Amino acid sequence: MLNQGKYSVLGINVCAVDYEFAVCKITSAAKNKQPCAVSALAVHGVMTGFMDRTHARRLNGLDLVLPDGQPVRWALSWLYKQQLPDRVYGPNLTLKVAESLTKEGLSIYLYGSEKETLNKFAHNLAQLYPGLKIAGMEASKFRRLTEEERLELVERIKASGANAVFLGLGCPRQETWAYEYRNLLGIPILAVGAAFDFHAGTLPQAPKWMQDAGLEWFFRLIQEPKRLWQRYAILNPLYLWNVFQQYLGLRKFAPKMPNGDEKLESYG
Repeated sequence: MLNQGKYSVLGINVCAVDYEFAVCKITSAAKNKQPCAVSALAVHGVMTGFMDRTHARRLNGLDLVLPDGQPVRWALSWLYKQQLPDRVYGPNLTLKVAESLTKEGLSIYLYGSEKETLNKFAHNLAQLYPGLKIAGMEASKFRRLTEEERLELVERIKASGANAVFLGLGCPRQETWAYEYRNLLGIPILAVGAAFDFHAGTLPQAPKWMQDAGLEWFFRLIQEPKRLWQRYAILNPLYLWNVFQQYLGLRKFAPKMPNGDEKLESYG
Protein backbone atom coordinates (compact mmCIF):
# COMPACT_ATOMS: atom_id res chain seq x y z
CA MET A 1 0.00 0.00 0.00
CA LEU A 2 1.53 3.28 -1.13
CA ASN A 3 0.67 6.75 0.15
CA GLN A 4 3.34 9.40 -0.43
CA GLY A 5 1.10 12.41 0.18
CA LYS A 6 -0.22 15.22 -2.03
CA TYR A 7 1.77 17.25 -4.54
CA SER A 8 0.86 20.32 -6.56
CA VAL A 9 0.61 19.77 -10.31
CA LEU A 10 -0.21 23.20 -11.74
CA GLY A 11 -1.88 24.10 -8.44
CA ILE A 12 -3.96 20.92 -8.15
CA ASN A 13 -3.09 18.64 -5.24
CA VAL A 14 -2.63 15.18 -6.76
CA CYS A 15 -2.23 12.19 -4.44
CA ALA A 16 0.82 10.00 -4.96
CA VAL A 17 -0.90 6.74 -4.06
CA ASP A 18 -1.55 3.32 -5.56
CA TYR A 19 -4.74 1.37 -6.20
CA GLU A 20 -4.48 -0.52 -2.92
CA PHE A 21 -4.41 2.64 -0.81
CA ALA A 22 -7.28 4.28 -2.73
CA VAL A 23 -9.49 1.18 -2.51
CA CYS A 24 -8.73 0.76 1.19
CA LYS A 25 -9.56 4.40 1.99
CA ILE A 26 -12.81 4.36 0.00
CA THR A 27 -13.91 1.01 1.44
CA SER A 28 -13.16 2.11 5.01
CA ALA A 29 -15.18 5.31 4.53
CA ALA A 30 -18.05 3.27 3.03
CA LYS A 31 -18.07 0.86 5.98
CA ASN A 32 -18.14 3.70 8.48
CA LYS A 33 -20.52 5.94 6.48
CA GLN A 34 -17.97 8.74 6.32
CA PRO A 35 -17.56 11.37 3.58
CA CYS A 36 -14.81 10.76 1.02
CA ALA A 37 -14.94 12.61 -2.30
CA VAL A 38 -12.71 11.04 -4.94
CA SER A 39 -11.82 11.87 -8.52
CA ALA A 40 -9.33 10.36 -10.94
CA LEU A 41 -7.96 13.15 -13.14
CA ALA A 42 -6.29 13.03 -16.52
CA VAL A 43 -4.75 16.10 -18.19
CA HIS A 44 -8.14 17.59 -19.04
CA GLY A 45 -9.24 17.36 -15.41
CA VAL A 46 -6.09 19.05 -14.11
CA MET A 47 -6.43 21.79 -16.71
CA THR A 48 -10.03 22.57 -15.72
CA GLY A 49 -8.64 23.58 -12.33
CA PHE A 50 -5.59 25.32 -13.79
CA MET A 51 -7.81 27.62 -15.86
CA ASP A 52 -10.52 28.21 -13.24
CA ARG A 53 -9.50 29.27 -9.73
CA THR A 54 -12.89 28.50 -8.25
CA HIS A 55 -12.80 25.00 -9.68
CA ALA A 56 -9.21 24.56 -8.48
CA ARG A 57 -10.45 25.17 -4.94
CA ARG A 58 -13.16 22.57 -5.45
CA LEU A 59 -10.65 20.00 -6.67
CA ASN A 60 -8.38 20.72 -3.72
CA GLY A 61 -11.35 20.25 -1.42
CA LEU A 62 -11.73 16.61 -2.49
CA ASP A 63 -10.30 13.87 -0.29
CA LEU A 64 -8.48 12.07 -3.09
CA VAL A 65 -7.42 13.44 -6.47
CA LEU A 66 -5.83 10.49 -8.23
CA PRO A 67 -3.38 10.44 -11.18
CA ASP A 68 -5.71 8.90 -13.77
CA GLY A 69 -3.69 9.89 -16.84
CA GLN A 70 -0.13 8.79 -17.50
CA PRO A 71 1.01 12.42 -18.09
CA VAL A 72 -0.28 13.30 -14.60
CA ARG A 73 1.60 10.36 -13.12
CA TRP A 74 4.70 11.38 -15.08
CA ALA A 75 4.41 14.93 -13.71
CA LEU A 76 4.61 13.54 -10.17
CA SER A 77 7.81 11.79 -11.22
CA TRP A 78 9.35 14.76 -13.05
CA LEU A 79 8.48 17.35 -10.43
CA TYR A 80 8.76 15.39 -7.18
CA LYS A 81 10.59 12.12 -7.96
CA GLN A 82 7.48 10.16 -7.00
CA GLN A 83 7.86 6.86 -8.82
CA LEU A 84 4.39 5.32 -8.74
CA PRO A 85 4.10 1.72 -9.99
CA ASP A 86 1.10 2.69 -12.12
CA ARG A 87 -1.45 5.42 -12.61
CA VAL A 88 -4.75 5.07 -10.73
CA TYR A 89 -7.06 4.74 -13.72
CA GLY A 90 -10.69 5.58 -12.97
CA PRO A 91 -12.32 2.66 -14.85
CA ASN A 92 -9.99 0.14 -13.18
CA LEU A 93 -10.50 1.77 -9.79
CA THR A 94 -14.26 1.50 -10.28
CA LEU A 95 -14.03 -2.28 -10.63
CA LYS A 96 -11.58 -2.66 -7.77
CA VAL A 97 -13.83 -0.64 -5.45
CA ALA A 98 -16.91 -2.58 -6.60
CA GLU A 99 -15.11 -5.83 -5.82
CA SER A 100 -14.03 -4.59 -2.40
CA LEU A 101 -17.51 -3.35 -1.50
CA THR A 102 -18.99 -6.67 -2.62
CA LYS A 103 -16.68 -8.56 -0.26
CA GLU A 104 -17.75 -6.28 2.59
CA GLY A 105 -21.46 -6.66 1.81
CA LEU A 106 -21.80 -2.93 1.10
CA SER A 107 -24.01 -1.22 -1.47
CA ILE A 108 -23.62 1.44 -4.13
CA TYR A 109 -25.82 4.07 -5.78
CA LEU A 110 -25.23 4.81 -9.46
CA TYR A 111 -25.81 8.40 -10.49
CA GLY A 112 -25.31 10.10 -13.85
CA SER A 113 -25.09 9.25 -17.54
CA GLU A 114 -28.23 8.09 -19.41
CA LYS A 115 -30.78 5.48 -18.41
CA GLU A 116 -29.74 2.95 -21.07
CA THR A 117 -26.07 3.24 -20.10
CA LEU A 118 -26.94 2.91 -16.41
CA ASN A 119 -28.92 -0.26 -17.02
CA LYS A 120 -26.09 -1.85 -18.98
CA PHE A 121 -23.50 -0.72 -16.43
CA ALA A 122 -25.53 -2.13 -13.53
CA HIS A 123 -26.09 -5.40 -15.39
CA ASN A 124 -22.40 -5.82 -16.18
CA LEU A 125 -21.38 -5.01 -12.61
CA ALA A 126 -23.83 -7.64 -11.34
CA GLN A 127 -22.35 -10.17 -13.75
CA LEU A 128 -18.81 -9.44 -12.59
CA TYR A 129 -19.65 -9.27 -8.87
CA PRO A 130 -22.82 -11.31 -8.22
CA GLY A 131 -23.02 -10.27 -4.57
CA LEU A 132 -22.78 -6.54 -5.24
CA LYS A 133 -25.73 -4.60 -3.86
CA ILE A 134 -26.98 -1.78 -6.06
CA ALA A 135 -29.16 0.28 -3.74
CA GLY A 136 -30.46 2.52 -6.50
CA MET A 137 -29.62 4.37 -9.67
CA GLU A 138 -30.81 7.35 -11.64
CA ALA A 139 -29.74 9.12 -14.78
CA SER A 140 -28.54 12.69 -15.05
CA LYS A 141 -31.03 15.43 -15.85
CA PHE A 142 -28.25 17.19 -17.80
CA ARG A 143 -29.02 20.54 -16.25
CA ARG A 144 -28.50 22.44 -13.02
CA LEU A 145 -30.81 21.19 -10.28
CA THR A 146 -33.03 23.47 -8.24
CA GLU A 147 -32.43 23.64 -4.50
CA GLU A 148 -35.54 21.53 -3.93
CA GLU A 149 -34.35 18.91 -6.41
CA ARG A 150 -30.93 18.82 -4.76
CA LEU A 151 -32.42 18.12 -1.35
CA GLU A 152 -34.76 15.49 -2.78
CA LEU A 153 -31.84 13.77 -4.48
CA VAL A 154 -29.89 13.72 -1.23
CA GLU A 155 -32.86 12.19 0.56
CA ARG A 156 -33.34 9.51 -2.12
CA ILE A 157 -29.70 8.46 -1.90
CA LYS A 158 -29.76 8.45 1.90
CA ALA A 159 -33.05 6.52 1.99
CA SER A 160 -31.57 3.87 -0.29
CA GLY A 161 -29.07 2.94 2.42
CA ALA A 162 -26.20 3.10 -0.07
CA ASN A 163 -22.68 3.04 1.34
CA ALA A 164 -21.11 4.80 -1.65
CA VAL A 165 -22.01 6.65 -4.85
CA PHE A 166 -20.49 5.92 -8.26
CA LEU A 167 -20.78 9.19 -10.16
CA GLY A 168 -20.66 9.61 -13.94
CA LEU A 169 -21.37 13.19 -15.04
CA GLY A 170 -18.21 13.93 -17.00
CA CYS A 171 -15.43 16.35 -16.15
CA PRO A 172 -15.67 18.94 -14.61
CA ARG A 173 -19.33 18.58 -13.63
CA GLN A 174 -18.78 15.41 -11.63
CA GLU A 175 -15.97 16.94 -9.57
CA THR A 176 -18.17 19.93 -8.76
CA TRP A 177 -20.97 17.54 -7.77
CA ALA A 178 -18.66 15.45 -5.58
CA TYR A 179 -17.39 18.58 -3.83
CA GLU A 180 -20.87 19.96 -3.17
CA TYR A 181 -22.56 16.72 -2.12
CA ARG A 182 -19.65 15.38 -0.01
CA ASN A 183 -20.97 16.63 3.32
CA LEU A 184 -24.63 16.43 2.34
CA LEU A 185 -24.39 12.67 1.77
CA GLY A 186 -21.65 11.73 4.22
CA ILE A 187 -20.53 8.68 2.21
CA PRO A 188 -17.85 8.11 -0.43
CA ILE A 189 -18.46 9.65 -3.85
CA LEU A 190 -16.36 8.18 -6.63
CA ALA A 191 -16.32 10.42 -9.72
CA VAL A 192 -15.31 8.12 -12.56
CA GLY A 193 -16.84 9.64 -15.70
CA ALA A 194 -16.16 7.46 -18.74
CA ALA A 195 -16.08 4.31 -16.60
CA PHE A 196 -19.86 4.21 -16.90
CA ASP A 197 -19.66 4.04 -20.70
CA PHE A 198 -16.63 1.75 -20.78
CA HIS A 199 -18.13 -0.83 -18.44
CA ALA A 200 -21.57 -0.50 -20.03
CA GLY A 201 -19.95 -1.36 -23.36
CA THR A 202 -21.19 1.81 -25.05
CA LEU A 203 -17.71 3.31 -25.54
CA PRO A 204 -14.53 1.37 -26.41
CA GLN A 205 -11.38 1.66 -24.30
CA ALA A 206 -7.97 2.32 -25.76
CA PRO A 207 -5.66 -0.71 -26.14
CA LYS A 208 -3.38 -1.19 -23.16
CA TRP A 209 -0.26 -0.25 -25.11
CA MET A 210 -1.78 3.13 -25.94
CA GLN A 211 -2.81 3.63 -22.31
CA ASP A 212 0.69 2.78 -21.09
CA ALA A 213 2.25 5.14 -23.64
CA GLY A 214 0.05 8.04 -22.58
CA LEU A 215 -1.84 7.96 -25.89
CA GLU A 216 -5.33 7.24 -24.60
CA TRP A 217 -6.26 10.82 -25.52
CA PHE A 218 -5.43 10.07 -29.17
CA PHE A 219 -7.62 6.98 -29.18
CA ARG A 220 -10.52 8.95 -27.73
CA LEU A 221 -9.92 11.75 -30.24
CA ILE A 222 -10.31 9.25 -33.07
CA GLN A 223 -13.57 8.03 -31.53
CA GLU A 224 -15.06 11.49 -30.96
CA PRO A 225 -13.14 14.03 -33.11
CA LYS A 226 -15.81 16.72 -33.28
CA ARG A 227 -16.31 16.81 -29.52
CA LEU A 228 -12.71 16.41 -28.40
CA TRP A 229 -10.38 18.00 -30.96
CA GLN A 230 -10.32 21.44 -29.31
CA ARG A 231 -9.79 19.92 -25.86
CA TYR A 232 -6.69 18.01 -26.90
CA ALA A 233 -5.30 20.48 -29.46
CA ILE A 234 -5.26 23.26 -26.87
CA LEU A 235 -5.05 21.68 -23.43
CA ASN A 236 -2.38 19.02 -24.00
CA PRO A 237 0.31 21.44 -25.24
CA LEU A 238 -0.70 23.99 -22.58
CA TYR A 239 -0.36 21.34 -19.88
CA LEU A 240 3.09 20.25 -21.04
CA TRP A 241 4.33 23.84 -21.35
CA ASN A 242 3.25 24.77 -17.84
CA VAL A 243 4.54 21.54 -16.27
CA PHE A 244 7.88 22.28 -17.99
CA GLN A 245 7.89 25.78 -16.47
CA GLN A 246 7.06 24.33 -13.06
CA TYR A 247 9.88 21.80 -13.47
CA LEU A 248 12.39 24.55 -14.28
CA GLY A 249 11.16 26.65 -11.36
CA LEU A 250 10.08 29.46 -13.68
CA ARG A 251 6.56 29.37 -12.25
CA LYS A 252 5.20 28.23 -8.94
CA PHE A 253 1.69 26.90 -8.61
CA ALA A 254 0.51 27.13 -5.01
CA PRO A 255 -2.67 25.07 -4.45
CA LYS A 256 -5.78 27.16 -3.85
CA MET A 257 -7.93 25.75 -1.07
CA PRO A 258 -11.74 25.97 -0.62
CA ASN A 259 -13.04 29.23 0.82
CA GLY A 260 -16.81 28.80 0.62
CA ASP A 261 -17.32 30.46 -2.78
CA GLU A 262 -17.63 27.19 -4.68
CA LYS A 263 -21.21 26.15 -3.92
CA LEU A 264 -24.39 25.67 -5.90
CA GLU A 265 -22.82 25.15 -9.31
CA SER A 266 -23.33 21.43 -9.90
CA TYR A 267 -25.43 19.81 -12.56
CA GLY A 268 -27.42 16.66 -12.01
